[in-house]
Amino acid sequence: MEKNGLTNRSREQKIGLWVGGICSFFVISFFLVPFYLPSGTVPELSGRANAMDYYSDDSWGNVQIDSNAELGHNQSEHGIFAWGELDFYAAFIYGFGDFNCHNKAERSWKINDNQMPVCVRDIGIFAGLAIGGLLFSRRGYNRWTIRDTFFSIIPDNKMEFVYKNDYRMKLMLLIAFLSIAPMGFDGFTQLLTSYESNATMRLLTGLPFGIFVGLFLSSSFAARPVYFDFKPEQVELPLNTKFRLPDTESE
Repeated sequence: MEKNGLTNRSREQKIGLWVGGICSFFVISFFLVPFYLPSGTVPELSGRANAMDYYSDDSWGNVQIDSNAELGHNQSEHGIFAWGELDFYAAFIYGFGDFNCHNKAERSWKINDNQMPVCVRDIGIFAGLAIGGLLFSRRGYNRWTIRDTFFSIIPDNKMEFVYKNDYRMKLMLLIAFLSIAPMGFDGFTQLLTSYESNATMRLLTGLPFGIFVGLFLSSSFAARPVYFDFKPEQVELPLNTKFRLPDTESE
């Protein structure tokens, strides 16, 4: 019997490995693709988040000619880039980065004289996602709700005070805040002031956010009341706490 009251946790292991594995694939690809492409294939870029800027020669990013524009830069000064002309694997990775990231050169690393598909902060986020998924595969348990499933990675004896006083929601909000705050503070400070963080700071602020999202995503897939036959009293929680469905009054 596992600590959540079920006979095994193979499903939780699979979910964590899927989340961790997919995100690990992207992290490795972010480094591998610019490494194997011919040197100088990917010039300095400057695009927009959540938009396709460099699919072809006439895409938005390649036709920008104003070096002082609020978004983008004069791409002709750095060289034209069209990920749609790359091989399938490289095109997929750079297309993924193009859509999800701003691709600003000053916030991205280079490998083999090729700008990486995403910025340094996104590398930290995806690395965190991979860590969160793999951590859940080792320690996560289905405990009916997403919140309690998330907390299952913490040893039960460390959670007794939380469950005794029902501080579960407060702890969840605190963890979320502590995970998001460093990245938010760093990002908004750059937006509102002349401060410009370095690559190490972006990596370190993206990492905890990614770990939180990886754990929360894994918990969301893993938390299923059906595996307890919809009987909340079967769920094993710290301090021998038990769920109880609200009483229903008959009319």
